[in-house]
Amino acid sequence: MIGLLCGLVAGAFWGGVFLAPKLLHAFTPLQMTAGRYLCYGLASAALLVPSARSVLARLTWADWRDLAGLSLLGNIVYYVGLAVSVQIAGVAPASLIIGLLPVTITLVGAKPGEGVALRRLIAPLLLVGAGVVCINVAAFQTVTDVSVPRLVFGLLAAVGALAVWTVYAVWNARRLAATPRFNSHEWSLLTGVVTGLLSLLLVVPAFLGGGPHVPTDWMTFWGVSLAVALGASVVGNGLWNTASRLLPLSLSGQLIVFETLFALVYGFLHDARWPLPLEAVAIVLMLAGVLWSVHLHRPSAQAHPAA
Repeated sequence: MIGLLCGLVAGAFWGGVFLAPKLLHAFTPLQMTAGRYLCYGLASAALLVPSARSVLARLTWADWRDLAGLSLLGNIVYYVGLAVSVQIAGVAPASLIIGLLPVTITLVGAKPGEGVALRRLIAPLLLVGAGVVCINVAAFQTVTDVSVPRLVFGLLAAVGALAVWTVYAVWNARRLAATPRFNSHEWSLLTGVVTGLLSLLLVVPAFLGGGPHVPTDWMTFWGVSLAVALGASVVGNGLWNTASRLLPLSLSGQLIVFETLFALVYGFLHDARWPLPLEAVAIVLMLAGVLWSVHLHRPSAQAHPAA
């Protein structure tokens, strides 16, 4: 139950990530990525200070290597793809393509004998996939101010973000299971510090020669960057690491759908509109698929697989 709650609340924080590119439309995806992860690195470093000596003493070169790879894929590359997709295709298409994560993580990360057998998850996974098909159809029907090639590029950016975060989620879950030296909070903060260091490489290309912005734009930029860094990266990632440790990957991967659902709610509130029919169908299909999967992971359901 605690693992499920952690996954749900993490999704609520992560959903705000999809709204940030809309709020910062005057800035480039590279600038948004640099700003968010500079703030994430500084916040993580500050929170790590009280236990820094103990934590750093436990780190090995293999830990540094994996933290660098996880930070690059799960944070920097992922967020660039997400921001590009949201700015071109919109919140709903981007969030629902990336909403395929429950399917891809389960397919890539499921192990025989861990959680629920993959064959029993085919039906709920198909529901989630059908929801993503619906939103892609809706994207091409409703977006009128973007050319088809540009829209395709925006959707492909979301697919790229989906791919790299799938690799990150599986790799991170396996690494957490194999690294009892660090608790979920410590591993999240270490990831934040390494991400902050990597984001320094983006500062010059992101901000050198960029377009002019008035002071209020910069206040909004750093305010949103800090909010996303603290909420999505520090709190959200910490909760997700806890869920990853408490739940089998075949279930924790399904919980990412809450990120999609919260992103849609935030996007609809920002645009002051109700979901379109196909968007509503997509939401119902994805939520039904995940709730079905959660039911299959209950001890009573696993004890009676034919039920």
